[in-house]
Amino acid sequence: MANESDSGAASGAAGTAQAIRLRRNGGPEVLELAQVEVGEPGPGEARVRNHAIGVNFIDVYFRTGLYPQPLPGGLGQEGAGVVEAVGPGVEHVKPGDRVAYAARPNGAYSTLRVMPAEVLVRLPDDIGFEEGAAMLLQGLTVQYLFRQTYELKAGDTVLFHAAAGGVGLIACQWARALGVNLIGTVGSNDKAALARQHGAAHVINYNTEDVVQRVLEITDGARVPVVYDSVGKDTFARSLDCLRPRGLMVSFGNSSGAVPPFSLSELTGRGSLYITRPTLDSYAFDRASLEAMAADLFGMVSSGRIDIEINQRFALADAAEAHRALEARRTTGKTILLP
Repeated sequence: MANESDSGAASGAAGTAQAIRLRRNGGPEVLELAQVEVGEPGPGEARVRNHAIGVNFIDVYFRTGLYPQPLPGGLGQEGAGVVEAVGPGVEHVKPGDRVAYAARPNGAYSTLRVMPAEVLVRLPDDIGFEEGAAMLLQGLTVQYLFRQTYELKAGDTVLFHAAAGGVGLIACQWARALGVNLIGTVGSNDKAALARQHGAAHVINYNTEDVVQRVLEITDGARVPVVYDSVGKDTFARSLDCLRPRGLMVSFGNSSGAVPPFSLSELTGRGSLYITRPTLDSYAFDRASLEAMAADLFGMVSSGRIDIEINQRFALADAAEAHRALEARRTTGKTILLP
């Protein structure tokens, strides 16, 4: 079996890899570039040579320790590359296949790794490695948010925070394709323009405008049936205030920090609200679900209805700089690492 603490190393070395190692929790400075041995895949595993690696805010959560993992360990859940070898029992991918993945265990910040084959999906011929590494985690997130957590239909009006981020720009385009009026929040005029360009029907600059008041104005006082919130602490209360009675609060991240404990009476007093804290693992929980969700996403991209915006590229060795940019909210669209 692969030893995840060695970023996919296994017995019977097949080569070495460069990998970002995490030996303690902390700031970006704890990310170290190291040489690791990578062995042969065991039962149910595959060895993948990464051509591009996705950077996501969940990586920050693991780095800081908000999401605990055994240390020392690897980092990163998203990548795209080529299968070099497969272990016994692996039939859905083979050596030479172009693949992408977005799932635990951590270890994507590496040039080569051994990993569970069950999370790999084959990339269509018209989708490149950079695009594949940039789209899967965030694209599958939008897929389950819009198609499953709350199934959107044409004419719906929804609120989506961080609309100019990686998830947000995919969400803006997907909403436009569905005929949904997406109200996006952003932190600058430049980000507002970007969100509009990608399909947001309305944009609110939370640094210069009152989010709740603007939502009331846009919806003629009706508020929205669902709020998608990946920001967390800074936006949680305002998100609840934007919901109509029996509306759904979808809290799927906490880039500003974890939501503090709150009383369930907060939901009662605002009109019997619902709340959920979904994760990709709970939706793509088996091969059939993962394949169906990936096919939906790939179809949206291949048809041109969604364009994957890669606005930041860093060398693997500069992963710490990528994290600094992400945490400072200096990024738009997707950030990737190149081995």
